[in-house]
Amino acid sequence: MTTRVRLIELAPGGAADAEAVDRIMGAAFDPRYGEAWTRSQCIGILAMPGVWLTLARVDDVVVGFALVRAIMDEAELLLIAVDPAARRRGVGAALLRGVIAECDGRGVARLHLEVRANNPAVALYAAHGFVRAGVRRDYYRGTGGQTHDAHTYARDLRA
Repeated sequence: MTTRVRLIELAPGGAADAEAVDRIMGAAFDPRYGEAWTRSQCIGILAMPGVWLTLARVDDVVVGFALVRAIMDEAELLLIAVDPAARRRGVGAALLRGVIAECDGRGVARLHLEVRANNPAVALYAAHGFVRAGVRRDYYRGTGGQTHDAHTYARDLRA
């Protein structure tokens, strides 16, 4: 019996990868929650200083991404998404570890993120040392005008 292990490759991305990011965003974020960004929002923020995109590939196919913004010694994980067909295979954890390592290399002391309340990704963040820092009531506006709270999390990288 042979078991094939698929390696997850992390690499920098850019505006040229907008189609792949858009494809994953459309598959990964349920529109009823209003969490996804538009392609133009992603491309626009990539032009800003301190912003970077990390792509996760398996067998040369982009299966996930993370978008981060750093200002001085703090950073925010703006978006992280994994194609549903590639979930539960370590892609999200690899992206998160990659973001943390890149932040550390850039001298970031604290990494922030926000996530919709009750999002299953909370377990991933907790497993990587993130602690809940606050709540933003009615932050996400989904289909039909329904709102959802966002929880903010943070992790000290120099502790």
